[in-house]
Amino acid sequence: MTKAQLHAAAMALPGVTQDVKWGDDHCYSVGGKMFCATDGAYSTLSFKATDIAYEALTETGRARPAPYAARFKWVQFDDLAALDAEEVRGWLKTAHGLVAAKLPKKLQRELGLA
Repeated sequence: MTKAQLHAAAMALPGVTQDVKWGDDHCYSVGGKMFCATDGAYSTLSFKATDIAYEALTETGRARPAPYAARFKWVQFDDLAALDAEEVRGWLKTAHGLVAAKLPKKLQRELGLA
C-alpha cells in the first residue's frame, strides 16, 4: 500500500480528521480519538484491532504489538509498502468502527455515524 492509498482510504471513512503528533507521526482520528497512525515517511502502520485480529496478527508474526498501545489492542506493521491495499482498507474500516462505537451517541450523530 502506498502513502496516497493509505491517506485516501482513511480519509474516506466518515468523520475522519488527520493531524501530526509526536514530531512527525500522521494520525487519523474519528471524534478526536485515534484509530490509526503512521510515521512521517509512511513506512509503518499502526491501528486498533479486534481482540481476535490482534491475537492472529501478533501470534503469526505478521504484525507486532504497537509500542505504548498494545494494551489497547493496537498492532504495528513495519513495512506499509508490503501490505495489500484491500486488506489494509478492511483493517482501517474495522479500526474506525471500533473507535467510533465508543464515542458518545450525540457525537456519533453529529459525525453522521449513527
